[in-house]
Amino acid sequence: MEFFVDRELPVPLRTQLQGLIEYGIACGELAPGETLPSVRELAEKVGVAPMTVSQVYADLKSAGLIDTRPGSGTFVGDSYQARLAGRADASGLHRYIDKLIDESRELGIRPAELVSLISARIFYRDSIGPRMRIVMIGIFPEATASYARFIAGRLGTGVTVEPLTVSAIEREVDAKARVNSADLAITFTNRLREVSVLVPNTKVVAISFTPSEETRMALASLDSLASIAVVSRIPDFLPIMKSGVQRFAPHVREVAAATLETPGLDAMLAHATVVIYASGTESIVNRIPAGMQAIEYRHAPDTADIERVIVPILRAAGIQLPSTENFKRTASEGQG
Repeated sequence: MEFFVDRELPVPLRTQLQGLIEYGIACGELAPGETLPSVRELAEKVGVAPMTVSQVYADLKSAGLIDTRPGSGTFVGDSYQARLAGRADASGLHRYIDKLIDESRELGIRPAELVSLISARIFYRDSIGPRMRIVMIGIFPEATASYARFIAGRLGTGVTVEPLTVSAIEREVDAKARVNSADLAITFTNRLREVSVLVPNTKVVAISFTPSEETRMALASLDSLASIAVVSRIPDFLPIMKSGVQRFAPHVREVAAATLETPGLDAMLAHATVVIYASGTESIVNRIPAGMQAIEYRHAPDTADIERVIVPILRAAGIQLPSTENFKRTASEGQG
């Protein structure tokens, strides 16, 4: 991965560098175990003070995204190992049962009725075969729903995949209960620790996300004379987003970038002929002239990670999945 900071962006250099590495890990640009430059090497490469790099590395290490090994250097954290962390032990099951008992009493359900309900549910589950309930945990509702559909489409009828956002889980008791009763939760690599703390009773795994086929095709088809305005709601996502736009539309030379809070954003939009906006930044469409081309820079789950991380968990649970040949074919069709 190329390390850089863009001094034209309205984002502090430290924030840019940390976001570049963090989203590089989440989007598969940096693989688990990959060696990162030393503090001095990275500082010289991007033109910032060594102290800035040290602070960034310290924050990333605290978040569990990178590791340092004395005498060996700095490495991308082995998130694959974190993904395969064990399930909650039997004490977690006891807490579920206690909660179920408490909730049934609040609803006026007698113990014998509760036992009958459980027996009926077991009979139903046995009649339809093993079924795993997965929750896809994201940031923005619409994008998270698309991720859930993408994953469900590749895992077949043996699973259900429900989309939930971090904010919904934090605010809504029902949402938190649903994710805590799920068999598996999936999220972004850079959100793994946060989500694991939020839902301690559910196994949480992380997969990488890559720009979707639709995004790549839309960028590749832009006119070379276009003037692109790149807009993100999250400042530390802006550097890697701008870099991605330049990668998939290398023939377009004029690319400016800003956040929703950047002074002069309206002037930048007035000069542009195309707006590329991050998921969660849909409101920008209301600020551009009618008829101006607007493209959402949306990601999709990495199909290789679905097969490498999620499929083994489902198979170990006895879930029947599409054949390997069909899985690879649908994955190829989904990613282009």
